Amino acid sequence: MLVLDENLSASQRQLLRKWRIRFRFVGADVARSGAEDEDLISLLHELSQPTFFTLDRDFYRGDWVHPNYGLVWLDVGRHEAAVFIRRFLRHPLFDTKTKRLGVVARVHGDGVRWWRRKPRSPQSAPWRDS
Repeated sequence: MLVLDENLSASQRQLLRKWRIRFRFVGADVARSGAEDEDLISLLHELSQPTFFTLDRDFYRGDWVHPNYGLVWLDVGRHEAAVFIRRFLRHPLFDTKTKRLGVVARVHGDGVRWWRRKPRSPQSAPWRDS
């Protein structure tokens, strides 16, 4: 299950729908609007293997790595979020739900930087050409 933070705009959500990427949205489908970060983390524990996408850098914390969910900070412009979500979902290292679980990632123009439980140090990978 993909979960989008409420800070992703309606136009970006519409692009994802156009590309047939299914998701749930904070404030409409899950949680209440304005939920605190810690409340969203608690919610992720209750959902079935979610990957949470946000524009909020506060979610890029190595200590929030958990085997039952993935966190993805989109360190890109608001108008580019959908493109980078799709790009992340197509990356060979993250192209299945199983590969996204237990990851806290930062998605940016040059690629992806992430933590897993093991190894505990951050890892990086560039974008692959399509």
